Amino acid sequence: MDALKLKIKRHEKRKRHIRLSVSGTATRPRISIFRSNLHLYGQVIDDERGVTLCSVATVQKEFSQYKNNVNDAAILGEELGKKMIEKNIKSAVFDRNGYLYHGVVKSFADGVRKAGVVF
Repeated sequence: MDALKLKIKRHEKRKRHIRLSVSGTATRPRISIFRSNLHLYGQVIDDERGVTLCSVATVQKEFSQYKNNVNDAAILGEELGKKMIEKNIKSAVFDRNGYLYHGVVKSFADGVRKAGVVF
């Protein structure tokens, strides 16, 4: 059990370190990603007001056919990017939330970029 606690502690430390330098504004919000074993969540957040502008998640009814894998992450990223473009958000900062930037996280970010949003 000590190894699991250490792993969680290291993840929280990485997450805190990233959030010190990444903050979203109204003109350039923060895209935050969270992944569990089964699901994937993405949010666009204005940290100045503390408001979520738009989001996608595999638990939502319209995205329930997608899973937490690389191919589906790219599709979810594109959907989030389309929602951002509809709300006239063309630029953002990416918060990888302590996860390594590869696999699902990278695929999600590439999907958002493919929709036309610039990081």
